[in-house]
Amino acid sequence: MYRFLLSRQWVILTLVGLVLIPVMIKLGFWQFHRHEHRVAQNQLIADSLAAEPVPVGKLTAPGRTVPHDDMWRRVTAQGTYDAEDEVVVRQRTSADGQNQGYYVLTPLLLDDGRAVLVNRGWIPADGNLTEFPKVPAAPAGKVSITGRLKEDETSGYSGIKDKKGLPPRQVMLINSGEQAKNVHRPLLGGYIELISPHAKGQPELVPAPDHSGIGPHMAYAVQWWLFSGAVPVGWVILVRRERRDRLADAAKAKAAEEAAPGEPEDAQIARTAAAAE
Repeated sequence: MYRFLLSRQWVILTLVGLVLIPVMIKLGFWQFHRHEHRVAQNQLIADSLAAEPVPVGKLTAPGRTVPHDDMWRRVTAQGTYDAEDEVVVRQRTSADGQNQGYYVLTPLLLDDGRAVLVNRGWIPADGNLTEFPKVPAAPAGKVSITGRLKEDETSGYSGIKDKKGLPPRQVMLINSGEQAKNVHRPLLGGYIELISPHAKGQPELVPAPDHSGIGPHMAYAVQWWLFSGAVPVGWVILVRRERRDRLADAAKAKAAEEAAPGEPEDAQIARTAAAAE
């Protein structure tokens, strides 16, 4: 009674099931690896934020890419702000995620003759997006700052398209390689996201990254693995149901054949029902 498994319909159904099982298992491991990456990233951020600040020059240099392990590391720097080469970064949201505006990106001229970009924080957009917005002036004179070290933004990394033809002193990405063309001294790779000092009237500071959540990836992984286990279980259930239905059809056909010639149809049905009981 299992010869029906050789039919075209059942061969196709079986092959589809055999393909789905490894695909679902692989998707489960893909989500599991994303979970592991998220956990590792959270730990990296937590360790970096808890570490003692170090001078920015110890972790980066002109033309150097900030190592991934140094992302979010707290750093210090001393120098004077260069307001002439200050730019704003378009299409950035406030800390609550409700309003569009700009990040204020100001070079800090270091005491050793080099410079580093400092994201001083967020300001709201005014009505005219084609002109340089009104930006709170950077503190004058020599300053000592503390911030989080970040790597240069790229379109591939951030998902932000680097639009051309923007108004003067407006950019889409924070990239030391691009800004080095305007700053007339060696510019350190990456940039500093300002933490302190922060005075009233200055741009709104960018909040520290949220590293408390682990996302739904582990739950998705378990779901895919459960789906992969449900495929063979479902296949067995369908096979048993098909076999049961075929046996029932065969029993009815046999009962009909054994009915006496000329026997009324109602009698045949009653006889078949009695045989089934």
